[in-house]
Amino acid sequence: MAVVWLIEDNPLFRRATERALAGHPGMDCPRAFERCEDALAALEKEPRPEVILLDVGLPGMDGIEGIRQIKAIAPQVCLLILTVFEDDDKIFQAVCAGASGYLLKAEPMETVLMAIEQALNGGAPMNPRVARRVLTMFSKLAPERRDYGLTERESAALELMGAGLAKKQIADRLNLNQHTVDYTMRCIYRKLHVSCAAAAVSLALRERLI
Repeated sequence: MAVVWLIEDNPLFRRATERALAGHPGMDCPRAFERCEDALAALEKEPRPEVILLDVGLPGMDGIEGIRQIKAIAPQVCLLILTVFEDDDKIFQAVCAGASGYLLKAEPMETVLMAIEQALNGGAPMNPRVARRVLTMFSKLAPERRDYGLTERESAALELMGAGLAKKQIADRLNLNQHTVDYTMRCIYRKLHVSCAAAAVSLALRERLI
């Protein structure tokens, strides 16, 4: 029986969620709290749940800080946000704090119950819109790809070098003679500021040129 705790300050939503959890085979919701502070106190004294559902906007300590403090004393507990907030800042903070998933209160309760099962099985359930925003946010954090001024031929040759092809194989694949491949590789070395193929491939992988 999976034990789920709930931290939710809206009494109507809290009771409805408790009923849904209690009515789901294989789940039990023995504890529901209005504030993170109360849940933290209970974690110090009572058997710990496998999953905690919690809102972001709570009286006193908010859900983001709640995640951090719960993780500090019970790192094995899966924490799933269940909220009305879907702005980038709160999503990003929740993920960085250690949330295992991010769900919206507009979800059907069946979706929330399935998300709990996914989290228990090691998944990271998210509302599809939230998941798209997470991907967009993290893609913006990736370092920008530098432009080394490689030509199309040089880029193709570098790609083949990265695949481990020898000079003659590169010439055959690009339909070039070996002298042209020699010149192309020298141009690559000059533009990447390296002196050998291994260094060129290493830099290309690091800079995501191939």
